[in-house]
Amino acid sequence: MVLFASLRMTLATIGAFVLIGSASMAHAEKYASIVIDADTQEVLHARYADEPRYPASLTKAMTLYMVFDALKAGELKLGESLPVSSHAAAQPPSNLRLSAGDTITVESAVYALVTKSANDVAAVVAERLGGSESRFATLMTTKAKSLGMYNTTFRNASGLPDTQQTSTARDMAILAEHLLDDHGEYYFYFSTMDFKWGGTSYGNHNNLLGEVAGVDGIKTGYTRASGFN
Repeated sequence: MVLFASLRMTLATIGAFVLIGSASMAHAEKYASIVIDADTQEVLHARYADEPRYPASLTKAMTLYMVFDALKAGELKLGESLPVSSHAAAQPPSNLRLSAGDTITVESAVYALVTKSANDVAAVVAERLGGSESRFATLMTTKAKSLGMYNTTFRNASGLPDTQQTSTARDMAILAEHLLDDHGEYYFYFSTMDFKWGGTSYGNHNNLLGEVAGVDGIKTGYTRASGFN
């Protein structure tokens, strides 16, 4: 599945396109998609747009929305150092291989989530904003409902497999539009091509960047249950 925003030069139009699937959901069909003209709200294309699917690492788009909310509210600062817990350090790949006791700044965390899709970093952010990852997931779900994502439930901040963590193509499109409309000042992060950490350079998992005209984000992902996002 792919979640991306394609902006006109006027920055007035965003097209959110999602391909999401699951081998174990009610539909054997692993494809779901929607294309929306944000100026008119006209749905240009939709297929299985309201069927439940596993969002996988598209989840991190919601995690980043929460980070941007906190930055705007002054609850976070880009230069703030976030501590790494044993829970965060134990998250499986994709990750930055953080160790318990390490720290990472908020801005580096944003870059790591956008490019490397780092699960350990998602947990670090979740614990800072929610106290625990499970509580942060509850906050994510509440925020999602307030945005109109009525068919979305989060159980973690990364998108790692959880049978109760589901969304829809339409809900992901709603999230894409809110990221641009509500947090346009941070939107440039999604165009990041690479990120350096610990002497290693990580390329963005979104291979459409720089290859398809107009594509400037937002997130990709993969689990066995979801397929390629």
